[in-house]
Amino acid sequence: MTSIEIAPDKPSVFRLFSRPLLPATLMLGGGVTLYAVETYITATIAPSIVRDIGGLSLLSWMTTLYVAAAVLGSIFVAMRPRGTGLRSVYVAGALVFGAGSLICAAAPAMAVVLAGRAVQGFGAGVLAGLAYAFIRFAYPEPLWRKASTLYAAIWGVSTLLGPTLGGLFSEGSAWRHAFLLIVPLGVLMAALAPWLLPPADDDRAHGKTPILQIGLLLAAVLLVSLAGTIDETQSKAMLVGASVIAIVTMIVLERRSANRLLPSGAFTLSKPVARVYLTMFLLLLVLTSDIYIPYFLQVLHAVTPLISGYLTALVALGWTFAAFFSGTLSGKRASNAIVIGCVVETVAVASLTIFLARDNQATELSLLGPAVVGMFMMGFGVGLGWAHLVTKVLRLVDSAEQDKASAAISTVQSLGSAFGAAIAGVIANSTGLLDPGGIAGSMSAAHWLYIIMALPGLITIAASMTLKDAA
Repeated sequence: MTSIEIAPDKPSVFRLFSRPLLPATLMLGGGVTLYAVETYITATIAPSIVRDIGGLSLLSWMTTLYVAAAVLGSIFVAMRPRGTGLRSVYVAGALVFGAGSLICAAAPAMAVVLAGRAVQGFGAGVLAGLAYAFIRFAYPEPLWRKASTLYAAIWGVSTLLGPTLGGLFSEGSAWRHAFLLIVPLGVLMAALAPWLLPPADDDRAHGKTPILQIGLLLAAVLLVSLAGTIDETQSKAMLVGASVIAIVTMIVLERRSANRLLPSGAFTLSKPVARVYLTMFLLLLVLTSDIYIPYFLQVLHAVTPLISGYLTALVALGWTFAAFFSGTLSGKRASNAIVIGCVVETVAVASLTIFLARDNQATELSLLGPAVVGMFMMGFGVGLGWAHLVTKVLRLVDSAEQDKASAAISTVQSLGSAFGAAIAGVIANSTGLLDPGGIAGSMSAAHWLYIIMALPGLITIAASMTLKDAA
């Protein structure tokens, strides 16, 4: 592993921009920026895409396929062919991301958009996985948590840039140009990667790729996603049940197999690392209920596409603000921040049941304001403890599994988002979004979506309280 010296004084996030660390920071931050900006562009223009080419029932698939493919991308970082360097993987990820954006821009129908989103997702998963995989090669340990804080800050900046770009291209078929903007950025990052990223030794433990576990995991995501597009209750229940069976089977194989997808102990709740991953997974699952916020803002509160994009971006802005607020915490204070963050997110999501699910065609601020606060606090809760959870993962695993553990952070994050989007689609489509639709259907869907999605938050609170004595 590359060793980088650091002064004995208390490290600051600005040390990441010091001369020896700046090239890696630009590249890793650039990869996260591509991922984050595109996320908010798509969130803003999604209603415009539906209005232009149809496919409302497939709206949740735009996120689900994206994050399902991102799971594959982040897994690829850890399971890449031996001898393939992380810098080469970065180049491939950036180019794939750009190719997916090009497919979306040229799509004549929603099915092609979804295909492009899947390609995009794989590239995004690679870039996100590398952001964590490179941490231990690019930075000294005292700056690991600061690097995670920087990634959160990038998401915050993207809350301004992404919706702005999306709003500019939300009329008619102009949404295609929003995807085209991403293509040259991907090409540029791919060209710079071999020169600016540090070398990274391949110190992974030997083992075969756990193809069966990967297949079961992706099958589980896609099955529950398909359930979200079906109206018939019995078929919906069967698909959800099949998804649960796939997950259980994958966990059994993972615990028994010598070739594991995640680090040792990741599925044994008596191990602290398992509880850390569980908390991260559920935090993102709950947070991803925000994919319907732009639609509900536009339909229920008569907000314009541009403004709805900015308001939805408050979720990520809350994450960023909290990350800087808690970035200097350590020890018991850091562990307490994780618990408090879980409580804040759960309460905030539950509050949208009351404040977002309102018929507010006059866009009265007295009705919209509390919903906006709830959206900000959703992200604030996650950001309060996320960097501390990342640090715990990196400290709880053996050196031979560091690469796998780093990539698993992005995998778990993507899985949480994938299941969150899929479950949100099941709930929304089953509770009025499609039938009866309109204002009445959207009010019903918003009410049930956020009250049900708050329930997993209770588990995050319980799990986080057991992590106070973990590393």
